[in-house]
Amino acid sequence: TMSGSKTNSMTPEQIKEAVRNLPSEADFVWDGQDEDDRPATPEELQAALEEYRRRKGGRPRKGKPKRLVSIRFSQEVLEYFRATGPGWQTRMDEALKEWIRSQRE
Repeated sequence: TMSGSKTNSMTPEQIKEAVRNLPSEADFVWDGQDEDDRPATPEELQAALEEYRRRKGGRPRKGKPKRLVSIRFSQEVLEYFRATGPGWQTRMDEALKEWIRSQRE
C-alpha cells in the first residue's frame, strides 16, 4: 500500500479475486463507432506486453555492474570532479582505474 493513500482498503489479493469474479455482463462491449474505444485484439495485447517487457528495467545490465557504496572523499577531490560537470562520477571511476593500472605496472 502507498503511504498516505486511503483510496482502497482492499489488499492486492482481494482486488485480484474481485476482478476474477466480475460477471460477464460487466464486460465492455464496443459499439463499433469510436475506434479509440475499440478493445485491443489478443495479438495487440501480446505485442504491447512484449514491448513493455523489452523496455522494462531501464538500461541493459552490464556484465560487471557498478555497486553503490558509501565512501568519504576530501572536499578538494569532490569539488574538482564535480566541477567537470555531468558524468563526474564516471570520470572519478576512470581515474581510480587508471591509478590501479599504474600500480600493476
